[in-house]
Parts: sequence; C-alpha cells; structure tokens
Amino acid sequence: MTITTTGISHLRLTVRDLAASRHFYDTLFGWDVAVEMPADADEATREQLWFLFGGIIYSSPSGLFGLRPVAPGSDGFSPDRVGLDHLSLSVASRADLDAAVEVLDSLGAPHGEVKDIGSMFLLEFRDPDGIALELAAPKA
Repeated sequence: MTITTTGISHLRLTVRDLAASRHFYDTLFGWDVAVEMPADADEATREQLWFLFGGIIYSSPSGLFGLRPVAPGSDGFSPDRVGLDHLSLSVASRADLDAAVEVLDSLGAPHGEVKDIGSMFLLEFRDPDGIALELAAPKA
C-alpha cells in the first residue's frame, strides 16, 4: 500500500538569524505572513504559538513556508549532509527568472546564471544561511 499525497502542506527552514532571513525572503518573494509571534504577546499567546520557535510562517502559493531561528551562529548549510539538498520553487516564466536575478543582485545574494537545461530554465542561488535554492521556469 502506498500513500497518495495531494501536495506539500508546509516546509520550514532552520536559520541562524531571523531578521536577515526574513529580509531576504520578504524582498525576494513578498509572501503574506500566515503566523508570527506578536511583539507584545502575553504568556497565553506564547504558549499557543509555541510551534513558531520564535520564527515566522509565510503563506506561499505552494503551501506554508516557515523560518525557524534556532541554528547556532557557527552552523552552516551543506547539501552534502543528510537532509535538504536544495529547494526548488516554480515561477511562471523565464522573465520571472531574469527579474529574480535583479532582486538577488540588489540583496547581494550569490547566484548562478539562468540555465537552459532542455526541459526548463533554472536559476540557482543561496539564502543568507547558504541554503541552496532554485527557481524553475517552464519552457514556453
């Protein structure tokens, strides 16, 4: 027996610096915030939102996307360790990849060139923690 899934419910990345990561993801994607701890939260609210771990959850077109700021400052991402290799997000067109290059440049974020891999176009880049990300656009 196998399980039939209908999509991704949520994904959360562990980050070192919430402010830096939030600036990066806000600037690049502009997703709406689904849940975050209010700055003036009382103890009951903090207990209710324990699952945030001091982070934030965005509402993205693919599902919920969270940032969990619990990694030590000396930690770093490696696609060669057990866990995440990279995360690829879909965009509508090649023009969206070109626009993303401009935003990444404005953020000073490392990225590659837009690649034509035959079946689609890809743009590889890194977030402030060095997490490997990619945008993929279909060929028209």
